[in-house]
Amino acid sequence: MKKKLSLSIQILIGLILGVVVGIALQSNANIATDFIKPFGTLFLNLIKLIIVPLVFASLVGGVYGLGDIKKLGRIGGKTMVFYMVTTAFAVSLGLLVASIIKVGANFTLPVEELVAEVKETPSIVDVLLNVVPTNPIKAMADGEMLQIITFSIILGSGLLVIGEKGKNLAGIIDSLAETMYAITAAIMKLAPYGVFALITPVVAVNGPQVLFPLIKVIAAAYIASIMHMAIIYSASAATFGKISPIRFFKAMFPAMAVAFTTASSSGTLPVNMKCVEEELGVKKEVASFVLPLGATINMDGTAIYLGVCTLFIAQVYGIPMSFNAMLTVVLTATLASIGTAGVPGAGLIMLTLVLTSVGLPLEGIALIAGIDRILDMMRTTVNITGDACCAVVVGRGEGGIDDVKEKTAA
Repeated sequence: MKKKLSLSIQILIGLILGVVVGIALQSNANIATDFIKPFGTLFLNLIKLIIVPLVFASLVGGVYGLGDIKKLGRIGGKTMVFYMVTTAFAVSLGLLVASIIKVGANFTLPVEELVAEVKETPSIVDVLLNVVPTNPIKAMADGEMLQIITFSIILGSGLLVIGEKGKNLAGIIDSLAETMYAITAAIMKLAPYGVFALITPVVAVNGPQVLFPLIKVIAAAYIASIMHMAIIYSASAATFGKISPIRFFKAMFPAMAVAFTTASSSGTLPVNMKCVEEELGVKKEVASFVLPLGATINMDGTAIYLGVCTLFIAQVYGIPMSFNAMLTVVLTATLASIGTAGVPGAGLIMLTLVLTSVGLPLEGIALIAGIDRILDMMRTTVNITGDACCAVVVGRGEGGIDDVKEKTAA
């Protein structure tokens, strides 16, 4: 009897085939966009279908499952510290690699003709007020993730407070979560085909000739991203999570592949939860809290992108970046990763904030617009991998690793 290929291998095959077919269809990119891309869009729609009920049910159940408000505070505190520290490391690494590679050297595109489409940056007060929904049902209908997370944590905390009286509602929400997990498992069987259909048009449309002028920016972002995952996440998983880096990344491959092709942290959330709980053994109450929160506010990959793009724009315009300016970039990017959470176009708004903080021309944003999709694929992969690493670290510290699942998966 032939052994069936694992999901990870199937997804890898789909990814490789998608790249090959995309290269072959460069001269006929419309075939990829008109006939192949719709299947990728359908796969992405299926994932988006379950995001809101999954986040709501899993987060409420996760908070209720902690059984103690104090434990919620501890896990929340550890999660926030991990996200902030790794984000600061990420933007610093992005600046370092970009400095070594000299990303903006000898760049020849006509910068004087650039016109940037800059989104208005929300004020701190508006961001804070927007965290709490006035209508949770509307927040769910609109897919306002930060508002959904806030409401879910409040509802889960309320269920904890009323104790025995909340068991029936908690049971219903838990059943909803389990249903979403089952649907996720079914959708994941289509992942190899979805990955193929998503990556093919990207390769066919963008082709290498478009990437060459900005190859240094792409190289710097990808090198820094790989280094961040190999160093920070490996060390964190091994030291604090007591899990070998090889096993961690092997377990995370399906989620990383989906993140790379969809470029959506929220869209990858169901797959990420499946990998973290089933392959890494993190208990549901921990994963259900850490991962939805991370999908919204943890942006290590975006922080690397900010460091690389900021230095690139500075070098293109011939503006020197002092140590103090780079330190300002690190602090602004780290704080902005939470301040812009849940805001549409968060990556662009964060870049606007960072450029403004160090006095760089906002028109420089237009320079990297053409390759943003290529950069977005890697930064999303880093973002969701960081969420999983945090879940492992926090889970180990809180006794939230299922040893039986962990040994079985290993």
